[in-house]
Amino acid sequence: MAKGFSIGVCDWNLGKMADPGCFEVAKQIGLDGVQVSLGTAANDMHLRRPEIQQKYLAESRKHGVAIASLAIGELNNIPYKSDPRTEAWVAGSIDACKALGVKVVLLAFFGNGDLRGDPKGIDEVVRRLKRVAPKAEQAGVILAIESWLSAWEHRQIIERVGSPAVQVYYDVGNSHLQGYDIYEEIRFLGDRICEFHAKDYEFLFGKGKVNFPAVRTAMDQIGYRGWIQIEGATPLGLIPSYKQDAAYLRSVFPRKV
Repeated sequence: MAKGFSIGVCDWNLGKMADPGCFEVAKQIGLDGVQVSLGTAANDMHLRRPEIQQKYLAESRKHGVAIASLAIGELNNIPYKSDPRTEAWVAGSIDACKALGVKVVLLAFFGNGDLRGDPKGIDEVVRRLKRVAPKAEQAGVILAIESWLSAWEHRQIIERVGSPAVQVYYDVGNSHLQGYDIYEEIRFLGDRICEFHAKDYEFLFGKGKVNFPAVRTAMDQIGYRGWIQIEGATPLGLIPSYKQDAAYLRSVFPRKV
């Protein structure tokens, strides 16, 4: 039996964004890990500070729930494509990854950071990623782009940056909402995908529009094994909904395959 999949959850979906209390909730659900926010503008991305890192590591150990990856969701409000503060945040996230023993940090491009129809914004993102990518490469950290763009547009950005440290964070629900062919996009991007969000908007998994067994087939075809983070709906309430989603995902994406 070879290594399979780990199932986690985004801290913001638990109502615990930038809060080490996320691990206790994830433990109640029975998950393997949490995708943890670097912080907010209000707390100056506090996970860059060693004393905050130690709090997270202690809570992770206490509850037996891993820190799966990091995310900078605040980039949806304060865009990487335009705000000078964000360059220090992204650079600092690399150091935080090293300190926490994780390999992926999600860079979000929604809301104010949306890149659709913004070639100048994309150009600036490429310039900034080129500057920071060598640091990420040296640290063994992946800067993961998540946006409304298509797989083809994401690959263009990656190829322009020209670094193995810049990859795609793939959200199956977002891609379906945009009308993209999820399964073909996964095959097209291949090993440029570093991690996945599981989402089906208002539906519990297995009852909606995303064909998760077909997602699994596409993952098998590109050789993906690793983290899948729940970013789902809560029609039954948070804990019951995510317990049901986690059970469904484990039936499709087992720990060992």
